[in-house]
Amino acid sequence: MNKHFAVAACVATLLQSSISNAAVDALNVPYLGLYPSSALKIADGNCKDCGPIKQALWYFEEEPIAIANDARKIAGYSTTERAQADVATWLKTVTNDDLSALPAAIWLGSRQMIPSARLSVDHKNIIGDDGIEMAFNVVPKIPTNLSYLNQSSWDFYAQRPLSMRGELNTHNQFVAKTIWPLDYNIGSESPYHPLAASESLKQLVQSDHGGAQKPYTTRVLWESAPGQERNWSDKAVIGAMLNGAQGDDDEAHGGHFAILTGQYTADGNWSQWLVNNFYNLDAYGEKGIIAAVTPADKYLMDLNSGQSLYRPSYMIVAIMKDKQSALTYQAASNRVYQHFYRHDLIYDHAQANCAGISIDTFRTLGWNIPKTGPEGYLKAIIAWFYVSITERSITSGRDIYDYLTEEKTRLYPSVAFDAIGNDLLSLVQRQSSRQLTAYEQKLVENIEAIIYVHIPQVPSERAYGLAPVYSFDQYLAETPKDKSQWKIIPTQPRPFPDEMRDGLATEKAFRLPIPLPVLLSFALLAGLFWLVFRLIKRLFF
Repeated sequence: MNKHFAVAACVATLLQSSISNAAVDALNVPYLGLYPSSALKIADGNCKDCGPIKQALWYFEEEPIAIANDARKIAGYSTTERAQADVATWLKTVTNDDLSALPAAIWLGSRQMIPSARLSVDHKNIIGDDGIEMAFNVVPKIPTNLSYLNQSSWDFYAQRPLSMRGELNTHNQFVAKTIWPLDYNIGSESPYHPLAASESLKQLVQSDHGGAQKPYTTRVLWESAPGQERNWSDKAVIGAMLNGAQGDDDEAHGGHFAILTGQYTADGNWSQWLVNNFYNLDAYGEKGIIAAVTPADKYLMDLNSGQSLYRPSYMIVAIMKDKQSALTYQAASNRVYQHFYRHDLIYDHAQANCAGISIDTFRTLGWNIPKTGPEGYLKAIIAWFYVSITERSITSGRDIYDYLTEEKTRLYPSVAFDAIGNDLLSLVQRQSSRQLTAYEQKLVENIEAIIYVHIPQVPSERAYGLAPVYSFDQYLAETPKDKSQWKIIPTQPRPFPDEMRDGLATEKAFRLPIPLPVLLSFALLAGLFWLVFRLIKRLFF
């Protein structure tokens, strides 16, 4: 009996060891974005004197983050200049060491990962590539999250191999926080299918109302040597990500936008590319999103905060012959994040949102992405009067004025995506007539291929999303005329501690509640009424 017991115990120990080994360190990947994982370590916001500025660490508390092994390798920042001015100054003397400077924090959300597995039929276990099963569960739903898993989600995951981020608990149960479908890759065999004369990026995004239920697809829109064997392995990439409209939130028809950087792998897996996700830091969103540089799998497929669980997405990817253009953007963005966490750059839905901050950084570097102008000042003045009167709030009037006078590539994620994608295609096809800057020349010389990726919505509790809007008029057409009928997902404020403000962050921003053009229109109308009154008085009295 003792002998059998000893054998059984040995088998159990080996099995437990195999199960534990299936979950690996979250940095057990060659690269995270463009950075070798050997340059990183896992910490959380409670670490002391570990390198990141205190303002950045404050946002992560118990959240696992990747930070530089060497604190000297974290991106710098200026305390006397605003974000883009700082980038412009830095660019004049940038060195290779500056380009390799790491983000203050990369939001991992988990300390471990499962590189490849499948779900059991009852989704209570996962089965590794070696056939060994492991007990499995998922992170609890955030109470305010409306996009959590349901049976349709499990049906989706059951059809494909998966990688996961999560934690192995004391019962050797892997608790997943992120589930990434491994068939969502960008294979070198992607079909070469340039845009036809009758096609546009906008049409691809808008087809089938945004294509939330269409399959995942990739399509090569341009390549330097069509018909020849592709060798993209280890090449750097720059990507632009457009996330669609939420299907049941009338404040979110504009969608979302982010820039990605990374390194192409032989299997086309892009889950470890880094996404520069600028979000409002001063509110607790219903899904627990923290604005951060974060891996693509967490950005899209986190079970609480993943974009793909509540809307379709679209991506343009440029594969580069060398890393300089991508590294330069990422290093500049890392610098911008320092200002963002310090709060001398404040997220603003009209003037400094996800599209505006991202595209500003490209323009500071020298990529002169064509502008499309604002909606119009006359429309903005009329809207100010209408909203101020109907909502009895000159603050609301000022908000709508700012939206309508902001340059549209900085305001609308869809317009930013369109402008970047179209300009990339124009540059590589030598159709642009403008004088190219040094950054643009380097970009054009090194692009090997441009790929369009359609990413459907993962089925969940949430209604299917739509394509994002491209204009204010389209926004109005998508929402009920009676604003009291709008579906709105509420958020709670997240006040930033005053004691953490220093330098430019202590300066209070001032905004006239009544814009100068509106004041001038007041004066013009008053003068016009006075002239009419004088004319009537002269003629009749």
